[in-house]
Amino acid sequence: MESSARREEAPLTPREIFERLDRYVIGQDAAKRAVAIAAHNHLKRVQARRLRRQSLIKKSNILLIGPTGSGKTHIARNLADILQVPFTTVDATEYTEAGYYGKDVEVMISDLLLKANHSVEDTQRGIIFVDEVDKIARRSQGARNGAGSRDIGGEGVQQALLKLLEGREVYVPLNVTQAWNKSDFVQVDTRDILFICAGTFSDLHDAGDEASSRPLGFGADDASKRLRKRISTKQLVEFGMLAEFLGRLPVVVQLDLLGEADLIRVLTEPPDSIVREFRELLAMDELELEFDDAALREVVHYSVSRGLGARGLRSILEHVMADIMFEAPERRRRQLKVDADYVRPRLVGLDAVQLNV
Repeated sequence: MESSARREEAPLTPREIFERLDRYVIGQDAAKRAVAIAAHNHLKRVQARRLRRQSLIKKSNILLIGPTGSGKTHIARNLADILQVPFTTVDATEYTEAGYYGKDVEVMISDLLLKANHSVEDTQRGIIFVDEVDKIARRSQGARNGAGSRDIGGEGVQQALLKLLEGREVYVPLNVTQAWNKSDFVQVDTRDILFICAGTFSDLHDAGDEASSRPLGFGADDASKRLRKRISTKQLVEFGMLAEFLGRLPVVVQLDLLGEADLIRVLTEPPDSIVREFRELLAMDELELEFDDAALREVVHYSVSRGLGARGLRSILEHVMADIMFEAPERRRRQLKVDADYVRPRLVGLDAVQLNV
């Protein structure tokens, strides 16, 4: 992580951020462009405040909407690496309204403080990724005025997050594991902390995309992306998100479902791709590994057919490669080629394992 005392320099341009994201994040060009612009504006805002200039630039908090395995967390994590700032991922479902058993929202700032090695200055320019934000939607749809049953894990959490998203000076516990101990705390200003919230919003995402209307055959992936409707703010409010909460997330980015062609690229192209990782692992046993194109297509087709997306690729390949990895140190043949005939029966075996579970 770069020191907080680094020299002042011009912030990365949106194109530079996009190009660096593009090395690690496959597809989702529209999402990467929107995130790059928001990140650039965030850097300019932080720079203006550091130079003590009066600025009208507001926070560019981001809401990522997309199906499982579409790259929401991956984009946020790589963005933090590019900006060289502390980064933490939190699950919105772990938090409750203040005064109830569970984590208060200030604990997520404690997580970031821990990742910044307890440097308050570095913490105040970090990124917090709030996952599963759709799970804190208002659950008591009839009680819109606060009356009725308590919604301690839904609307109450949204209300508690408002002050953090907008930017306030808050007291956060120094020890994440003892958040209840209010005697050990530090003051953190959240005005320059970038919040990236993400959720699947599956009920909204699948609306108007029934199986009967999905295109089939060659080019079906591109056609299905065109058919997918954009989710409006009105739909999000009806889903159970507070208008005030959405108002503090001005950049709304909708990610598309990754098709088979994209997932093939996910497996092979990024510098940290799964295929490169397996090759490096076996190279340490002096084995040269090669994946047949047909084998990778089998893996990708399995993931798409079960709606696992990019997130499921690793678990699938781990199962497929289990025998090879077990026997690798003892193998005498220095070259290994994984083809479709090797993959197919193991994918059938993976189905059997999942059914038994």
